[in-house]
Amino acid sequence: MHISTTDRPQVAPVPFYRQLYFQVVVAIVLGALLGHFEPAFAESLKPLGDAFIKLVKMIIAPVIFLTIVTGIAGMTHLRTVGRVFAKSMAYFLFFSTLALIVGLVVAHVVQPGAGMNINPADLDQAAVHSYVEKSHELTLTGFLMDIIPATLVSAFVDGNILQVLFVAVLFGIALALVGERGRPVLTLLESLTAPVFRLVHILMKAAPIGAFGAIAFTIGKYGVESLVNLAWLVGSFYLTSVLFVVVILGVVCRLCGFSVLKLIRYLKAELLLVLGTSSSESALPSLMEKMEKAGCKKSVVGLVVPTGYSFNLDGTNIYMTLAALFIAQATNTELTLGHQIALLLVAMLSSKGAAGVTGAGFITLAATLAVVPEVPVAGMALILGVDRFMSECRSLTNFIGNAVATVVVSRWENALDTEQLKRVLDGGDAELVAGPSAAVLAAGIPTDDKSPD
Repeated sequence: MHISTTDRPQVAPVPFYRQLYFQVVVAIVLGALLGHFEPAFAESLKPLGDAFIKLVKMIIAPVIFLTIVTGIAGMTHLRTVGRVFAKSMAYFLFFSTLALIVGLVVAHVVQPGAGMNINPADLDQAAVHSYVEKSHELTLTGFLMDIIPATLVSAFVDGNILQVLFVAVLFGIALALVGERGRPVLTLLESLTAPVFRLVHILMKAAPIGAFGAIAFTIGKYGVESLVNLAWLVGSFYLTSVLFVVVILGVVCRLCGFSVLKLIRYLKAELLLVLGTSSSESALPSLMEKMEKAGCKKSVVGLVVPTGYSFNLDGTNIYMTLAALFIAQATNTELTLGHQIALLLVAMLSSKGAAGVTGAGFITLAATLAVVPEVPVAGMALILGVDRFMSECRSLTNFIGNAVATVVVSRWENALDTEQLKRVLDGGDAELVAGPSAAVLAAGIPTDDKSPD
């Protein structure tokens, strides 16, 4: 039975002070102030941010598994899975490469490192040694082999997104192939979806505490003062990322019939959470749920979002080429066109190999520079102090890029309810336009919609 909007019970507006985005904003402001005025105490609050991110990572694997398996098992044609994956990878490859080129072009235009005249021999190479060591592990073969888990359940134990995705796709296909015999299993998994997403909502209530601890630690440890010396680099990166989102992704969104600014407004709570924690993974479960509520088909969301978190890193790619050329300019290192093309190609591969690695942006940069020896790896010490401040922008850009990719691929697949997307982005109540809301379930109104909460 389909429930029309008029049949659904109306939910009273939630007061602004009870909304997640407002609470996270307050937490970020208070955390920044504490970090500035009481840096020693603020540094000790790091476990608050770490604990929240661990809580969210705890639930990511079941969210991805349930969404993908129930989505694929419900498909009428399994060829759709391969088609969605192929379109997603084509989109990711194109825009990731474009982001690398944008970073390269901006570095040439802005010249953020020009005139610094740094001697690489004078830099503290020990400061970046640990990152260089980690970068040696990022080989393409190792990355591909790491997608396959040791056992069927070890993917859930390790929390590797790509391994969970791999197992979920295989299990979803197998469940679809067994037909009616697999119906009880599918029903069970669909029933599990509701409590798992309710758990996500419960965990999100701790978001302000996590954001408070994370931002207090960042400001307390590194200090706003560290931004002054490299403000030109940080400012260039932030401006480039904003232009990439507003102009390039904005055009893509406009061609697909929606506004990127409205999409950002719709995801404001998640974006603030990403800003506070410097981790786009902290908002992954919420992004998947919101994309479904915005009219994207569950099976497409389940494939595009987790895959995008590994292969669609627009912010990280902009950062890599911009930071690499900054180091070259600061150390007066001349790079030929051939060197820059090599840098671009290596960055394309190394950015994929860094999937799921903590501090992936900086580690990936180390891996890239190690293969392009013309740029001194020791030069990374120049940006180590401000990398934490750029990680927020990397995460935000990656997050928005994956949200846009989900809508675009859904549109390509004719798996997008455009009317529902318009209602949601225009400020309609997402709880009322996407499946059984908590109010509907509480009212006991029957529904055929399988969407979680």
